[in-house]
Amino acid sequence: MVKDMSQLKIVFLGTSGSWPTPERNVSSVALKRDGEVILFDCGEGTQRQLMCSSLSFMQVDKVFISHFHGDHFLGLPGLIQSMTLNDREKELLIFGPAGLKGLVNTIMGLGYFNASFRVIAREMRDHETLDFGEYTITSYPADHSVPGLGFVFQEAERTGRFNKEKALEMGIPEGPMFSKLQKGQIVKMNDKTFTPDMVIGPKRPGRKIVYTGDSRPTGTLVQKAKDCDVIIHDGTFAPDMEEKAIEYGHSTTLNAAKAAKKARAKTLILTHISPRYSENEETDLIKDVKQVFPSTIVARDFMEFEVSYRE
Repeated sequence: MVKDMSQLKIVFLGTSGSWPTPERNVSSVALKRDGEVILFDCGEGTQRQLMCSSLSFMQVDKVFISHFHGDHFLGLPGLIQSMTLNDREKELLIFGPAGLKGLVNTIMGLGYFNASFRVIAREMRDHETLDFGEYTITSYPADHSVPGLGFVFQEAERTGRFNKEKALEMGIPEGPMFSKLQKGQIVKMNDKTFTPDMVIGPKRPGRKIVYTGDSRPTGTLVQKAKDCDVIIHDGTFAPDMEEKAIEYGHSTTLNAAKAAKKARAKTLILTHISPRYSENEETDLIKDVKQVFPSTIVARDFMEFEVSYRE
């Protein structure tokens, strides 16, 4: 259980599908939480995208790779080398599907280069949950043209709301006793005992973010994304290209919206936009989409989205 965090934001570093365009770099999404940066995918050029963003690449502690198409992992060699040249000492954790260890070993052996820090590769199974204390990250199988994973970031439950008015009515003076009760401690006064549950409401859910990677919408995604705050969804194709989306293991923007609606998500953010669409053609991408799911956003490089608590 954790206290409310001041800020949790998503920074889109690369929003293009398959190859970069003059407007968009390839896939990478950063999640910044309390000084830590978590990357979901790391396409080529991600370290420079980080330099051009509000984030520091030296703050990246964990990288989650969804699958092994180049536009999702080829930024790892450059990122690791940039970290080394800036005297990084802290280890870097990289997570991904089966085969990740061999891929990272190959990357670490490229050229005349030695990292100044440990790079640890950890392969994840389908439906595996990693517990990082104040949050967990769970994998689930993506439905793409090659094996891949989607990821669910879930904060731990937060403490309930402190009922100041009720505490005062019970005769508890404002000050140190309030603080102790908020910390979960029992306090005593004039032979009376006050426990935290007397003045603190039920636990509240933390924030939940789902990253699909490259994937057709699936029932598994809808289940994993139930009541999430944000779905970052494959939005490669406009609604009129459903056959091609199915053929290549991607999603249309309309099908992503239908999945978000079924999941009762708060916000849908579309990324991995096909290079066939310029930023001036975003109306084609979201044609009829907002009628299905009004809270839909098409991501652009360097767009930042702050994730607020539902309550």
